[in-house]
Amino acid sequence: MKRFIYTLLLIMLSVGLQAQEGYKPTEGNLQNREWFRDAKFGLFIHWGVYSQMAGAGQTGIAEWVMEQKKIPINAYEKLPTFFNPTQFDPEEWVRMVKAAGMKYITITSKHHDGFAMYDSEVSDYNIVDGTPYGKDVLKQLKDACDKHGIKLFFYYSQLDWHHPDYYPRGRTGNDYTGRPDSGDWDAYIEFMNAQLTELLTNYGEIGGIWFDGMWDKWDEDWQLDKTYSLIHELQPNALIGSNHHKSPFPGEDFQMFERDLPGENTMGFNQTTSISDLPLEMCETMNGSWGYNLVDKRFKSVQRLVQTMVKAAGFGANFLLNTGPMPNGKIQTENIDTLMQMGKWLEKYGETIYGTRRGPIGPSEWWATTATPDGKTVYFHVLKLEEDVLFIPNYKIKPKKMTFFDGGEKVKYQNTDYGLMIEVPEHKKDHIDTIIKIEF
Repeated sequence: MKRFIYTLLLIMLSVGLQAQEGYKPTEGNLQNREWFRDAKFGLFIHWGVYSQMAGAGQTGIAEWVMEQKKIPINAYEKLPTFFNPTQFDPEEWVRMVKAAGMKYITITSKHHDGFAMYDSEVSDYNIVDGTPYGKDVLKQLKDACDKHGIKLFFYYSQLDWHHPDYYPRGRTGNDYTGRPDSGDWDAYIEFMNAQLTELLTNYGEIGGIWFDGMWDKWDEDWQLDKTYSLIHELQPNALIGSNHHKSPFPGEDFQMFERDLPGENTMGFNQTTSISDLPLEMCETMNGSWGYNLVDKRFKSVQRLVQTMVKAAGFGANFLLNTGPMPNGKIQTENIDTLMQMGKWLEKYGETIYGTRRGPIGPSEWWATTATPDGKTVYFHVLKLEEDVLFIPNYKIKPKKMTFFDGGEKVKYQNTDYGLMIEVPEHKKDHIDTIIKIEF
């Protein structure tokens, strides 16, 4: 039966596809782009059989444990046989997301280890056929998301350390895996597109596909036209983004930045600092790991994460904040606590984030600005201030009204020859974000 379905999917892939060079998004796609721009805050979930390794005794390893510990396939394939997340509760996850003020979830359907966290018909290497748990966690999560009005995106790794046809090898997953030194790259692309077809046809309408892994071998023909055409044909309104660290390619609907604000490259792997006109997103971890890692206690403070979200919004970008669920299916309490505090902040200050666009002054260490789409209201976020006066060089305003968001008191300011001076008394300062509302 699976062989028949696989053949059927390959036939689907070979017909009706158009090159993406001339890609024109549908009206529904454009509407979803605007929804995406408005959403501003989402949850990234890295979850797989690797979570059982729990860091393998070091920080930062998690979902990369197969590569970093050089675990051959015949050994790594034992992990699914005792992966049994009986405490996974999709309702609990989605209620947490809503309480945190998040609008969407992006979850790993298949990471670099090649293991599918859903019921794949084209490979038995999946959570339904290969684990004692035997259930499709993506289906359960999608049902909960639909019930509570949360959009669901699927992360999919183009890089695959397990599949024999991922050949020639890239920069990772080489000598240790035990795979033969041969393979059919076209067959691998067909396999990947067949799995994408499953994700796009078996789970109803999804938010989009979040790709990762092209950076493993840039000189390869990834046949993006075929893949992107397939996605836009099966779900014309779904959004496509790729974590390739370069400027967007034809057919992509949003641009992402990994652990960097748009235009920055503090991590060293973003190969472009150019910012496109597409919707933007930056992703970040709560500690130093994407997947669950019990020895990684480098948790970022609520202050730091909120300020990063504010700065991202100042660029007009979404903030996709990651959690790595434990192997039993529960979210670690440290992450829940952080998300609940961020949700409380957004309950009070969400007006200054949701639905906004980039402000008139770019983010800095000291501030960020967001604005309503019509530009008539600007929110000035003061993130750091050691004095009682904030000076913004080369900027002047003539507002209709300028008040502190908390309390509504008028703000004293002065336009000078060199820029704008704003008085921020000590009693009005907030250690996370002092917000000033400017109406024009």
